[in-house]
Amino acid sequence: MALIDRIKFDALSDDLLVWKFPSEELKLGTQLIVNESQEAVFYKGGEALDVFGPGTHTLSTGNLPLIHKIVNLPFGGKTPFTAEVWYVNKIAKRDMKWGTKGSIQVLDPIYNYPVSMRAFGQWGLRIFNSRSFLTQIVTTLKETKSEMIYDYFIGEILQKFSNYLANFFAETKTSSLQISTKLNELSEYTYKNISVEFNRFGIEIINFNVERVSIPEEELNKLQEILGKKMEMEQMSQVQVGAGYTTMRTFDTMEKAAANEGGNAGSMLGAGLGVGMGVGVGNTIGQQMGQAMNTQSQQNVPNQDDSMQKLQKLKQMLDSGLITQQDFDEQKKQILANL
Repeated sequence: MALIDRIKFDALSDDLLVWKFPSEELKLGTQLIVNESQEAVFYKGGEALDVFGPGTHTLSTGNLPLIHKIVNLPFGGKTPFTAEVWYVNKIAKRDMKWGTKGSIQVLDPIYNYPVSMRAFGQWGLRIFNSRSFLTQIVTTLKETKSEMIYDYFIGEILQKFSNYLANFFAETKTSSLQISTKLNELSEYTYKNISVEFNRFGIEIINFNVERVSIPEEELNKLQEILGKKMEMEQMSQVQVGAGYTTMRTFDTMEKAAANEGGNAGSMLGAGLGVGMGVGVGNTIGQQMGQAMNTQSQQNVPNQDDSMQKLQKLKQMLDSGLITQQDFDEQKKQILANL
């Protein structure tokens, strides 16, 4: 095989991330042409050695120090040597799709209920360390397209994303019903974590977007049903607390009135409390108020002493909080009108 005196790679498509020069028979003095957004890496014995950036390079022992060390090239002349030359396309790829093949099981932190989810989006990459990338990813392939990189890393992406999604719910206390409003935060959270995984392969994640997270319809309906029952229970609990508070306030008022020694209202309420809790509180108070207010109206001839007693009872009930000032004024006006 003739020795090569010119090495060049004209990429026909940005999809071609890595390309191997077909010949390994090289010689000193050969011209190496590297285009923009490319790097050329000399590879020998399973190890990535000398790296060349954009420009035209004439191969010599001066710019091939690592090859020289391994091959023991003599100085001068057009000494032949063998080595693989790999071109790495370092242009950014931004339009790569990702999506879960199956459902991801997460625990809703608000309703403490397991939910199945699927997620879809886009991601992008750029090779920033050609030597690390070739050493860890590329083996005997003659070319590596972005689809191959996708296939190689998609499993890693989906596995990591499942953990990140569960952690995101737990750390942010976000309900699965609210996740559609948190896609930007979820994208940023995943991007920061997954970038670390790719950096060690010499790959930079330039974007990672979660565009949609969906819940199967039957699980969504079940979750909404649970939410509806939860709201009903909360409303019932609030009603029970409110009713309990009103009852306690009523008993407190009645106990204060019963403890008012010498007062007719106190003696009446004390007797009422002694009968037992089976009698409705509202009915007991209403009957006692009616008895106190209407005794005089049932008599044919008004009596001044009875009117005075009624007014005193009304005043005691007002002081005890059993009636309002408005009730007191109205009853007082009626009693005085009957004199």
